[in-house]
Amino acid sequence: MLGKIRQKLLAQQIPEVTSEAEVICPICERPIPDSQKDAHHFIPKSKGGKATEYLHRICHRQIHALFSETQLAKELNTAEAIKEKEEMKKFIAWVKTKPNHFYERTSKSHQRTRN
Repeated sequence: MLGKIRQKLLAQQIPEVTSEAEVICPICERPIPDSQKDAHHFIPKSKGGKATEYLHRICHRQIHALFSETQLAKELNTAEAIKEKEEMKKFIAWVKTKPNHFYERTSKSHQRTRN
């Protein structure tokens, strides 16, 4: 058993282990806390997509609230294509003013059509 002083000295000598590299959301370009990570298929699984990428939960929900799976598969299958849409530009500008761990429930868009 080590004394308290010895424990403190040993603790100071051990380099701090940093956690995994921060994951950056490709939509809003902010760091994603572990509690807000959602894996997103840029081409939906129902349309044959396999690859995923982490997004903020709020960004992920916003994408699915605004766009149908057909739209995502055909024309919005990259982060850049999604960010070019006017609805997403407004959302991104708004969400960048929020803290990284921010989450608010998202409603489906009235303009969204099911394809």
